[in-house]
Amino acid sequence: MDGLPALRVILGFSLLSTTLHYAHNSIALDQYPSVDGLGGVLGQVLIVFAWLLFTAFGVLGYRRYARKADWTSLAFLAVYSLAGLATMGHFLVGPVNLPAFWFATIFTDTLAGLAIWVFVIWAATRNAAVRGEVSTQH
Repeated sequence: MDGLPALRVILGFSLLSTTLHYAHNSIALDQYPSVDGLGGVLGQVLIVFAWLLFTAFGVLGYRRYARKADWTSLAFLAVYSLAGLATMGHFLVGPVNLPAFWFATIFTDTLAGLAIWVFVIWAATRNAAVRGEVSTQH
């Protein structure tokens, strides 16, 4: 399948970055800007649940893409990219004052999310062009 080696690298990087970031965010929740009502155990559970849900979409997208690079596989991967892109939301809530390593994971998550988007766009345009599905006619 075209692009599968690149997708493996991108997803591996994303999995490493988001695992580190979401784990730290859950364990050290008090170090991150908070949303009213989403602190403590509830916040920790939501963070873990979000990571598991996003990662499930990534696994589904990868497995489907490996078998058949279709629009569904790309949609799953696009949803998974939100695991990385959503971490920039920390800056919307308040100032982020973390040790440098953990602060950097916000940006590595974002980079991973953007890399997934670039891959999805590349695969979508390539697959559509190969199959003759690109059309401006309705």
